[in-house]
Amino acid sequence: MLTIDHWIADRMGKFDSSGIRKMFELAAKLKDPINLSIGEPDFDVPRDVKQSLIDAIQTGKNGYAPPQGIPSLREELQRRIQRQFSQADRKVIITSGTSGGLTLLMMSLINPGDEVIIFDPYFVLYNALAGLMGGVVKPISTYPDFQIDPDQVEDAITDRTKMIIVNSPGNPTGVCWDQARLRDLAVLAERRGVCLISDEIYSDFNYDQPHHCVAEYNSEAIVVNGFSKSHAMTGLRLGYAHGPAPIIDAMIQLQQFTFVCAPQPCQWAGLAALKSDVTSRVDEYRRKRDLVVAGLKDHYELVAPSGAFFAFPQVPWGTGEEFVRRAIEHNLLVIPGKVFSRQDTHFRISMAAPDEKLQQGIDVLKRLAEQAP
Repeated sequence: MLTIDHWIADRMGKFDSSGIRKMFELAAKLKDPINLSIGEPDFDVPRDVKQSLIDAIQTGKNGYAPPQGIPSLREELQRRIQRQFSQADRKVIITSGTSGGLTLLMMSLINPGDEVIIFDPYFVLYNALAGLMGGVVKPISTYPDFQIDPDQVEDAITDRTKMIIVNSPGNPTGVCWDQARLRDLAVLAERRGVCLISDEIYSDFNYDQPHHCVAEYNSEAIVVNGFSKSHAMTGLRLGYAHGPAPIIDAMIQLQQFTFVCAPQPCQWAGLAALKSDVTSRVDEYRRKRDLVVAGLKDHYELVAPSGAFFAFPQVPWGTGEEFVRRAIEHNLLVIPGKVFSRQDTHFRISMAAPDEKLQQGIDVLKRLAEQAP
């Protein structure tokens, strides 16, 4: 007789949460931890955005929305996208967060056996989703500077390569990829007929240079973005994707049979968010970045993050997991690098925390750097 465990589909083995789970099991025993682990903004949703959500609920905008998104939000995004890229065939879909957009994209595009190129270190969802769809993940290392090498990518492309996923500014490194390399990668993907996906959820958080998108150089590139980080709307699950109409149409069709639609009240909040200035928040996080870099530069090998909410220092001794266990013993919660990588040499710090907690974390990390086992 089969047990319940035998009912679980084999595809569930594509998800490996063991690294994060172990850390959180240890952290659950901490009292008032210095939590620098979560990439969730520590500022609140803007007041006008919250009011738009409340108004939508109170005026009865609570039913199903069209699978492609409510017209007013979709049309406003379409105008902005057209103004930025001037690509007549570029179409938009509203999704249940960026994760929902990435899920729809991979379900729409990846066949079993298709190769998917990702850059190591990578956001954990890329590896898991590609494997879930039967794709063959081909990670390309970006250590030690976390910049991409288009020549290395070209060498990795085969007849089975379907997709390349880019993420700049990146999670977990906070690094923004060089404009010239992004351009060369975009041109390469178009020339070799490979689908190029750009996850731009941190695109508002560029601290040292303007943001550049691969779709500027490749009209077939697909861009995924959302409101979670820029407007602290992580729990409202609102994102969008834009790209060539045939691909977006496939995502819309698939959305009808999966997510159905992004939550309608949240879409009205998203419309208000588009009119909300986030400059002050970007300035605040640039300052937090400077605080972390200044605090760690004499104790750790660290590529200074130029965007997003994260820093990715190299451990001064041991493995990433060993170092993080020691940090937890000092009431500090960070994430071992092997959660995001085939290497276990680094750890991730989230700067999305109050200054007091950041400084406490920096002080602990300074002490740990001098406590090699």
